[in-house]
Amino acid sequence: MKYVYIIIGGALGSLLRFLVADFISTKYSSFFPLGTFSVNVIGSLLIGLLFGLFSMNGQIDDKLKFFIFIGFLGGFTTFSSFALENIKLINEGLISTSLLYILLSNVVGIAIAFAGYFIGLKLR
Repeated sequence: MKYVYIIIGGALGSLLRFLVADFISTKYSSFFPLGTFSVNVIGSLLIGLLFGLFSMNGQIDDKLKFFIFIGFLGGFTTFSSFALENIKLINEGLISTSLLYILLSNVVGIAIAFAGYFIGLKLR
């Protein structure tokens, strides 16, 4: 049954990732990969928030773990797209943009995951 949770969550997360990233990229045209960056920040906030809300002594219910954390958020966040976009930026000679993207994605992503985690702890 865990595979079903992962498959359904992953499909929904991937679809939402596409819709959100496409919307942001279309609405806010930029040299910076804003759509993927936004999805990664949102995903980092959600994973921290939900972990804070649902973890008991660092443990998550298996159904939630498979559906939300592995499936949905695994499909929603876009590290492979992030890597490919950095390759493209570097190939286009935009090395400083690539470095900025890497730095911001990691620093903001981790910081927002911690923020979400602490908010989740406060809400439960």
